[in-house]
Amino acid sequence: MNDLPKGSDPDNTLIIETTPGRIVMRLRDDIAPKHAERLKLLAREGFYDDVPFHRVIDGFMAQTGDGQYGDGTGGSDHPDLKAEFSDVPFERGTVGMARTSNPHSANSQFFIMFDEGSFLNGQYTVVGEVVAGMDIVDKLKRGEPPSNPDRIIQMQVAADAES
Repeated sequence: MNDLPKGSDPDNTLIIETTPGRIVMRLRDDIAPKHAERLKLLAREGFYDDVPFHRVIDGFMAQTGDGQYGDGTGGSDHPDLKAEFSDVPFERGTVGMARTSNPHSANSQFFIMFDEGSFLNGQYTVVGEVVAGMDIVDKLKRGEPPSNPDRIIQMQVAADAES
């Protein structure tokens, strides 16, 4: 794809087409290899297609990735992942893996930070960062859940995408 940000690795970049527009996420396979691999696997399975942003909190984050129920209670058929915590801070554009109170329960859901969230540092796995389309993230409809949520239309690994 010729429209990726300069220096992007197509094998570790996700293109997320959403109802308000395109978001490009760089996966941090250097700090969370198993989580990055999971997002790529699920994207390739079409798991994220038509999945809503079910929890969007202004000033905090937008959460999605429940391809099972769409309401934040589900995951994929794959086993939960062991936490891959790092010292990478949660800042605007950081992508983290959602989980239950069990730190080793991340599966398919992820969230994109609207703002800094240092209280999450070392508590959640950082799996990536938005490298293009934060203006699109900012447009996502707010709510828990939003009354008519924005959705992921399609999520692809950039290396697999047709330009």
